Amino acid sequence: MRVLTADEMRAIERDAMERGLATGRELMERAGRGAVRTIGAHWPDLEPGGARRAVVLCGPGNNGGDGFVVARHLHALGWRCDLYAMEGAGGADAAAMRAAWEPLGLVHRLGPGDRPSLEGAALIVDALFGTGLSRPVELAAIALLREAARADGGPRVVALDMPSGRCADSGRRIGPDAAEANLTLAFHAPKRGHYLGDAPDACGALRVVDIGLPDAGAGLPLIDAPRWETISKRGGHKYRHGHAVILGGASGKGGAARMAAQAALRIGAGLVTLVVPPEAIVENAARLDAVMLHAAGDAHALRGFLSDARLNAVGLGPGLGRGAATRAWVEAVLDGPRAAVLDADALTAFEDRPEALFDLLRPGDVLTPHDGEFARLFPDLALELSGEAATGPAASRIDAARAAARRAGAVILLKGPDSIVAAPDGRAALHAAVYGRAVPWLATAGAGDTLTGMITGLVARGLGGFEAVSAAVWLHVEAARRAGPGLIAEDIASALPGLFRDLAAARQ
Repeated sequence: MRVLTADEMRAIERDAMERGLATGRELMERAGRGAVRTIGAHWPDLEPGGARRAVVLCGPGNNGGDGFVVARHLHALGWRCDLYAMEGAGGADAAAMRAAWEPLGLVHRLGPGDRPSLEGAALIVDALFGTGLSRPVELAAIALLREAARADGGPRVVALDMPSGRCADSGRRIGPDAAEANLTLAFHAPKRGHYLGDAPDACGALRVVDIGLPDAGAGLPLIDAPRWETISKRGGHKYRHGHAVILGGASGKGGAARMAAQAALRIGAGLVTLVVPPEAIVENAARLDAVMLHAAGDAHALRGFLSDARLNAVGLGPGLGRGAATRAWVEAVLDGPRAAVLDADALTAFEDRPEALFDLLRPGDVLTPHDGEFARLFPDLALELSGEAATGPAASRIDAARAAARRAGAVILLKGPDSIVAAPDGRAALHAAVYGRAVPWLATAGAGDTLTGMITGLVARGLGGFEAVSAAVWLHVEAARRAGPGLIAEDIASALPGLFRDLAAARQ
């Protein structure tokens, strides 16, 4: 599946109309008819059974035109529909749909301060702005929609394409206020904003409504399960599957690195060695069996160890500490030919001079910052994402990750429920652990360290940085879903064998 920007969606519609596949009015009719059908499927208890009231709020553009079509089809099913419409210069298609409604009922004016009565309403349709909003709006109905969506036992709120007040490209609020919905209907394909930031919470459930447009191949990929051939083993010596190295910290600080090392082994690296200071060897030896150990007291000793060409990927950061020693270890790793996966302290150690880190990086290296670490390395890009947007389309996490990858010259994984993978060559993909894939229990100590190990293991096995990160973020979430609520970080790697078994079975 791919997610679209508002401009990409408009281009697909325009192309279809220019090729004679549909007129604008036909697309609007399909959208409204499909919306009513999807509402009924999602909430079967709202099927007509006596008089039901729907309040439909229509904006001045095409989203408002969709609202008039929804009202007409609800009316045909026996609903009592009260229409409220904003004044403005709508297009000819929206005007035609309003004219088709007017013989069936009144259209009440919706002004800035108007709050339509919801008494007896079972359904509210937000057809105010959809994907087309580019500026803040002051409309009391926005707050009404949000309050209704949050209320227990009140009318259900459905948004057509996007809860009004949010940017379809970034999911951010445009201005200080934005609506919320219990169900959001995306016409033809999801938009980027449905998956980014806190927009999924505002959307409620998300459903895609087919409006008969061809798949144009546009949009940003939404990361799905990796191909089994990509992550399976086909025999051979253990060195054929790579030797991953994880760097660990001082005595008493080794838990994060141990979890990363075990995850690298579980993901399929042929061998994994944990490199720690000499005083931490005994502690780690008491906790590890399949993971090998090596002592290195300083960056010089680490360089000597890494001279073995069979060591083909290094993961570092978890539990290393933030001082000059960590910088020296990072410099030693990046001075060699093998790909590196940098997380946590390996990133924060360069917060005062991020460009010093960027000068060392290669295109195959991977940085895995969460939002706080991203802000320390890329403060200007993080600032663009903060707070409400003044206009739309607004800067998004996708834009920020792509810009960061270009600046750093390495693959960026901007972590979160909406994880963005971006490469310096411009490639990007989105993995969204939201809606049916939400795993709030993944917010636990050590989960990110485990992900670092998984990425390092896949890089050791020969995957490029972009491909390794894309596979790892999906597997990470899927393993957490299997473990379920109550998960601790160690459970993620433990869930991988069963997950792999099922992926292999699904391929047969």
